[in-house]
Amino acid sequence: MRALVTGAGGFVGRHLVDRLRRDGWDVVGLTRRAVDLADPVAGAAAVRAADPDVVFSLAAGRAKATPAERAATIAVNTSPWLVDALPDRCRAVVRLGSSTEYAASPRPLAEDAALEPRGFFGATKAAGSLLLRATAAERGIRSAVLRAFQVYGPGDHATRLVPVVLAAARAGTAVPLPARLSRRDWVWVGDVVDACVRAAVDDALPPGVVLNIGTGVQTSTEELVATASRVVGRPIATVPGAHPGRDWDTADWVCDPAAARDLLGWSPTVDLAEGLARTWAAL
Repeated sequence: MRALVTGAGGFVGRHLVDRLRRDGWDVVGLTRRAVDLADPVAGAAAVRAADPDVVFSLAAGRAKATPAERAATIAVNTSPWLVDALPDRCRAVVRLGSSTEYAASPRPLAEDAALEPRGFFGATKAAGSLLLRATAAERGIRSAVLRAFQVYGPGDHATRLVPVVLAAARAGTAVPLPARLSRRDWVWVGDVVDACVRAAVDDALPPGVVLNIGTGVQTSTEELVATASRVVGRPIATVPGAHPGRDWDTADWVCDPAAARDLLGWSPTVDLAEGLARTWAAL
């Protein structure tokens, strides 16, 4: 089976490419260096050249400081040209969405939660999910949107929380914490990759299905630091209030993973302590 992976140079993309190749797939990976996916002509040409059986749409832009950056982020995160460029034999497009497509909620988020994106990034991801489902349905190509919660694991960007915490443990420095309570549903990158692969090969999935990929357990920043400290066997200092926080931080952010379990046969296999231990070992 021939797979096209957009965003193959990103955190989840690298893990997905490794998994697919281990499983014997023929993989074409698109990275930012290889093609500018903000350019619809270049993007469509790259898709046609790949001639895939399955597409994993993982590319994501985040820049938003200028009008040009916002326009490029919209183009990458919506990719309205993608489905039209696919060969007729393409069996599925799996899109890695984002839990920031939803509004914050005190209850576990299910797939029928309202789309009230948190911030510019969430808005572009939500728009891309809706466009994919509509255009794929018109072409008769099965699509699946996997709205991942807080993905972590080896190789994540150095500025994200888990790498920051583990780097502080290694160097003996302090972790700046936000002043307000922030909880997230932390999901192991290998489990997210497994959900992507399952969604690609399961032709029994309803066309246009949306599935939340998370653990159903939320953990505060302070609790994550404490868990990491136990895992690495050394104290990790913190400075409460030293971090400005993120626009999408909220006291409640947790997934209801029931639909992924029921429709995809997927459940998370790695809890936070084990995932932190594996990430620490990979350093």
